[in-house]
Amino acid sequence: MPKFARIATQPGGPAHWAVQQGDDLIDLGLAPSGEDPAAWLALLAGGASAAALAGGARLDASSVQWLTPVPRPGKVICLGLNYAAHAAEGGNAAPEYPAFFMRGATSLIAHEAPLVRPRVSDKLDFEAELAVVVGQRARHLTEANALQAVAGYACFNDGTLRDYQRRTPQWTIGKNFDGTGAFGPWLVPAADLPPGASGLKIESRLNGRVMQSDNTSHMVVSVAHALVLLSEVLTLEPGDVIAMGTPAGVGYARKPPVWMQPGDRIEIEIDGVGLLSNPIAQETN
Repeated sequence: MPKFARIATQPGGPAHWAVQQGDDLIDLGLAPSGEDPAAWLALLAGGASAAALAGGARLDASSVQWLTPVPRPGKVICLGLNYAAHAAEGGNAAPEYPAFFMRGATSLIAHEAPLVRPRVSDKLDFEAELAVVVGQRARHLTEANALQAVAGYACFNDGTLRDYQRRTPQWTIGKNFDGTGAFGPWLVPAADLPPGASGLKIESRLNGRVMQSDNTSHMVVSVAHALVLLSEVLTLEPGDVIAMGTPAGVGYARKPPVWMQPGDRIEIEIDGVGLLSNPIAQETN
């Protein structure tokens, strides 16, 4: 099953598209100027040509710079409390209507980039999530056609400053610190996964210790239903990202709480989607 990525072949270099085929990471060449999401998502839908696969350079995955699967999403929409066990560990019931909130593009980082603990708080928590990448402009979707709007899926870590999250009734302020939303490394075509990416094991590991382990079939609101609800309100556009909420096991709910510390490493893994790994670093400026 091919997995696609945006990479730079040298630090700070221009974006390339790449595909993993078996054990090989194959360079598909420079991304078009401006990195129009439509062009990127068309590649995802159509797959790499045989000529591109045969002629592409084989890369060392440990030496490339990983980039986020979408260069700068127009919208990053997140669901809160979308696993009943996670809602319960915080003393809540799963809401009748999803707890939607937004993330800004400046909060996003790629695979292997440092996830930043800010100067103003030490309560940095992890949240393993499935990310949905929209592939076409859509409004007023139905349960029957909603999944046609999905280009692919990726791993997401909705890193959260819990003290800031709780300073206001809205969660936005605790969810938008720079460098806290890890995204990637792969974008897997929707056609290569079960409908709605249901039935996939999702897990987070902090320094190798399993913290969260669940299955995407336990999401309260499915991918299709989330798309229906969102498209009632706004126009979904190619490259928009929807993060589908996190399972139980987050750090704040543990006794004592477990916060990510500088020098730690957090991994998010979803079966068939990939492994997203980030070191934790302290903000220095």
